[in-house]
Amino acid sequence: MHNKKSGHYQYAFLDSGAGGLPYFAQLRETVPDASCVYLADTAHFPYGQKSREEVIRYATEATGRLIERFNPSIVIVACNTISVAALAALRERFPLPFVGTVPAIKLAARQSKNRRIGLLATELTVNDPYTDNLAATFASDCDIVKRGDSILVSQIENGLVTATRENRLHAITPAVEHFRKAGVDTIVLACTHFLNVTEEIQELAGPDITVIDSRNGVVQQALRLVPPDNSLKNGSVCHTTGGLSSDVEERYRKYAACFDICWGGVL
Repeated sequence: MHNKKSGHYQYAFLDSGAGGLPYFAQLRETVPDASCVYLADTAHFPYGQKSREEVIRYATEATGRLIERFNPSIVIVACNTISVAALAALRERFPLPFVGTVPAIKLAARQSKNRRIGLLATELTVNDPYTDNLAATFASDCDIVKRGDSILVSQIENGLVTATRENRLHAITPAVEHFRKAGVDTIVLACTHFLNVTEEIQELAGPDITVIDSRNGVVQQALRLVPPDNSLKNGSVCHTTGGLSSDVEERYRKYAACFDICWGGVL
């Protein structure tokens, strides 16, 4: 476990909750000694059922906290909802690079053979014009089958990350069956929370359906924009926003341990 350090962390990750942890893990797998800070805006979870204006406001507040406290070199917005609704506003407001996690529709269109693509996301992402524009630009010849699944997002946030395999399979069954019945051959995980159950989604979907996300592309883009600084030896730390109940704090302590991050408490 890495020790918590104050001051500068090179890579900052922002999500509404535990969804961005697989992106953090991907970067740490690529650069094991990377200096990272992770912020879960638990005070405003879930983002996916809020208005675009609320998402912009809350994401701006959380980003401001990250920058003021940790002076990161780059912010990885490890949340599809924030990326779809607020990424442009964040880039306009703050003078540092941002990498967003937009739905991987372009990649899905390259891979789909039958031109039927499933999009599993939050309600905001499913209904936002930004997503429609992505589909029109990169998948105009595809049928996009959308599913906004706030129930599954909440289940993942509230303990499914560390639940048993049986419980995880049970929770994802309605979503996967929805796409199987629709005849898709590709499923885009367009909410980062779903990446915590990618293996189970692929297992249940079967070999005829490809499950994709933006994890590798996002991490590689962040490393291209800001190469690792090997002089930083402060490891990684995880924070949340707002007051935490004892069960939420215990859950995030478990998440931090699971992903080998020092638990830093409320920011």
